[in-house]
Amino acid sequence: MTAASRGRALLSRLFQSSLNPSPKWPALTIYSRSFSADPLPDYESESGDGANRIIEAKTRVMTPDSRRTGAIGIKCGMTALWDKWGERIPITVLWLDDNVVTQVKTVEKEGFFALQVGAGQKKEKHLTKPELGHFRAMGVPLKRKLKEFPVTEDALLPVGTPISVRHFLPGQYVDITAISRGKGFQGGMKRWGFKGMPASHGASLSHRSIGSTGQRDAPGKVFKGKKMPGRMGGEQTTVKNVWIYKIEPARNLMWVKGQVPGPEGSFVFIKDACYKKPDKSLLPFPTFFNPDGEETEKLEPIVADLGDNDPFMTGD
Repeated sequence: MTAASRGRALLSRLFQSSLNPSPKWPALTIYSRSFSADPLPDYESESGDGANRIIEAKTRVMTPDSRRTGAIGIKCGMTALWDKWGERIPITVLWLDDNVVTQVKTVEKEGFFALQVGAGQKKEKHLTKPELGHFRAMGVPLKRKLKEFPVTEDALLPVGTPISVRHFLPGQYVDITAISRGKGFQGGMKRWGFKGMPASHGASLSHRSIGSTGQRDAPGKVFKGKKMPGRMGGEQTTVKNVWIYKIEPARNLMWVKGQVPGPEGSFVFIKDACYKKPDKSLLPFPTFFNPDGEETEKLEPIVADLGDNDPFMTGD
């Protein structure tokens, strides 16, 4: 039987099955994508297995297994300040620029629960057609940066929900992920912290050399992963247990203690700390919802509680 004959036989069987559908399988309809723009029917949703999930923007009770979404920030730079006890604190200022939920991923469709968050603004001419179609299909403003955060089912939020800096609390710890500064091609001493070669006693033109890189005839090669000179930086890095000193709801700014990867103006991804977990009874869950009629521009900065004991006073 030739290929053409087999094709005609297959079409004949499909046509007969469409005329006499069985109760187990729905009627088969032959669609030509070349002449029709109508979407194909979704038999799974019609059968009731993938029912539409209704997600409401309301406050819920956070359980020990709950996992909230994160946020996207922009690194503004570093500064320093003194707290009420006179201790100098190095500060990195992060700006949460118009964070909005742009997509909800559920088990019924994607196989897992996650929220896609967008930040910033971008012009239409600077977006690709797939990106533009995604924003229009979701009905959200055009965003400059997108990031997906895995969440639990009880932490889902509807599309268009804003995420402000009050999603986090002063005094809690967060994990911050970003792309580190690129430092170019560097030697072994700077890249890996090698000791280097002797400064005298016969060492000539090899003071910053890394030394031996292998053995002799056996194995006769340099093992993969050997620490050697090469490109340094420009990699995704996560700083864990970063302490939030202060938040400014009026300007959506977050002041954290210490350094954060990346140059000024780069995007950073902020989420609840994995090790030093915050008190879940105090966190806004699934996020902070602004009360009706509240004027955010008039809110004062919120500073972390530093306690009543002066760290510089020692007991007898």
